[in-house]
Amino acid sequence: MTAMFVNLPVTDLDRAKAFYTAIGFTINPLFTDHNAACVVVEEDHSYFMILVREFFQTFTDLPIGDPAVNPSVSTAIFLDSRDAVDAAVADGLAAGGAEARPAADYGFMYQRQLTDPDGNLLEFGWMDPAAAEQGPEAFANQQA
Repeated sequence: MTAMFVNLPVTDLDRAKAFYTAIGFTINPLFTDHNAACVVVEEDHSYFMILVREFFQTFTDLPIGDPAVNPSVSTAIFLDSRDAVDAAVADGLAAGGAEARPAADYGFMYQRQLTDPDGNLLEFGWMDPAAAEQGPEAFANQQA
């Protein structure tokens, strides 16, 4: 697999673009129009396609739920430090997002949940490099 695109329905495309750029991502104008915008999470690897709900509906015959009421996916994005996690969430809150749960600190892993203005769930996290490479027990052994 060379790239991953996560499609998210939104009610206001301009508001969604402002939110996603505020948390540090960029918009690829080559794949952006009045129906959708390509949000670059990690160049050449990870993207969100934020799609107005009417356009999103053309991809399925099933009804689209309201992610603010019935979330069906949570996208986890891991960053290089706890400070980067806190900064991304602070920027997201300032741009109209919400944080419904307190931060979760497991020692080897730190996570914060953020919803975009439409209620789509994002989780920003950091994991100790030893735990990421060898599992949580490696972190615990490192602390002993």
